[in-house]
Amino acid sequence: MSFKEEILKRRTFGIISHPDAGKTTLTEKLLLFGGAIHVAGAVKSNKIKKTATSDFMEIERQRGISVATSVMGFEYKDVKINILDTPGHQDFAEDTFRVLTACDSVIIVVDSAKGVETQTRKLMQVCRMRKTPVIVFINKLDRPGQDPFDLLDEIEKELQIQVTPLSWPIGNGDQFKGIYNIHRENLCLYSASVQTIQDGIEINDINSGELDEHIGERSADKLREDLELVREVYPAIDRAAYLDGQVAPVFFGSALNNFGIREMLDCFIEIAPSPLPRETDERLVQPDEEKFTGFVFKIHANMDPNHRDRIAFVKVCSGVFRRNTNYLHVGLGKNLKFSTPTAFMASKKSIIDEAYPGDIVGLHDTGNFKIGDTLTEGEKLHFKGIPSFSPELFKYIENADPMKSKQLAKGIDQLMDEGVAQLFTNQFNNRKIIGTVGALQFEVIEYRLLHEYSAACRWENINLYKACWIEALDPKELEDFRLHKAQYMAKDKWGRDVFLAESQYMLQMAQANYKKLVFHFTSEF
Repeated sequence: MSFKEEILKRRTFGIISHPDAGKTTLTEKLLLFGGAIHVAGAVKSNKIKKTATSDFMEIERQRGISVATSVMGFEYKDVKINILDTPGHQDFAEDTFRVLTACDSVIIVVDSAKGVETQTRKLMQVCRMRKTPVIVFINKLDRPGQDPFDLLDEIEKELQIQVTPLSWPIGNGDQFKGIYNIHRENLCLYSASVQTIQDGIEINDINSGELDEHIGERSADKLREDLELVREVYPAIDRAAYLDGQVAPVFFGSALNNFGIREMLDCFIEIAPSPLPRETDERLVQPDEEKFTGFVFKIHANMDPNHRDRIAFVKVCSGVFRRNTNYLHVGLGKNLKFSTPTAFMASKKSIIDEAYPGDIVGLHDTGNFKIGDTLTEGEKLHFKGIPSFSPELFKYIENADPMKSKQLAKGIDQLMDEGVAQLFTNQFNNRKIIGTVGALQFEVIEYRLLHEYSAACRWENINLYKACWIEALDPKELEDFRLHKAQYMAKDKWGRDVFLAESQYMLQMAQANYKKLVFHFTSEF
């Protein structure tokens, strides 16, 4: 198969939603369709003892939520699909924002009863900024939910995007009979099956009596009315508008019961974009360029607790990545060779020899990488849009066991590289401060330090409003600022100056008094 064909058969997408809308369950079922797993797991249910493939960290299994993004690949109808299942919990939004930089398109999962929720709105803003193409999957139709037309109106209003339904539900909750696939013009009857995949029934003419036989006269009449309304109100699918991020195709179904997913997947491989060009500070990188380029969008420590390994996830942007080849690490300015690049099925890995644009490769990391690093065949490029945000919550981290100070230092160091949180060292008293975007991250850090590094830590509250990175237009003014604000000055992990403001007023006064200093709220400047 030629290089161009390899690129065209790849699709890389992220699944995003508010917690509990069914994102991880949907990921599981997509893997089931791809034949990647044979028994799908549920996120938490006493009936099914197998947990979800994409929730591979112990803490995720205990709580029934996703706290780390997992990467999975599978083949479906000769198309190579890479899924990035993101955490829905708002405390891990930063991980999700970064992962969206590696996606070419996105599937948003909406709960049919709750509609559009806050986290979905926030993530949609990121998609809009990047003009990422979006497909909406309305989930949980096997439970009582809102009227489909109301849901579509809510999605249009809340997510500020036009919609085009490509499948349509017949009833919901106890009355749920199935869905009609508008895109393919066939009917799929519902029967609750968590583990298997069913075939649809071809009905070419919805006005025929055959439809009444399958779903009953009342439901058939209602479906005909609904479909007529859909055709009048919503435009037909326009691929160009979808790729431009202006129109979102909508599908209905039940991820838990494996229903309505195939319809979405079939349409997805047809219309979703293959790998797209990427912006760098220097130029636009096209996927079909001969030379390899890629960037690190995520680092995960201890995927295998027995080996204490760290893996850097690299998105291939152009060219072919080859095993045992020297590539330039732009940040370090030196060549690195990788003997065991891996492809993923959540926590299972297999070693690969080649990877093409759109693929996600895991590289074994001994501490060379940080998030946003670029690998190339020699050209100096810097990919855009992988920021660290200014944290909103801060705590001093203290060693609870003096015998384990080495393990604690190593654990903190590795977890910060993952971008779970940010570490600041106070220049005044040398105490270590952890800054996070959400409160749950402190729990996750404490849990992982204890279970992965056998290091116990204690937290001490600290009252801070914001951490800002400082850029000095005049070195003298920076010296003066450091002198006057000594107890509020810190260094981040890369040795950059950070100002820890106690209040909004204090920050505004600093900005007013020091005109030749620039205060940044993301680390990308």
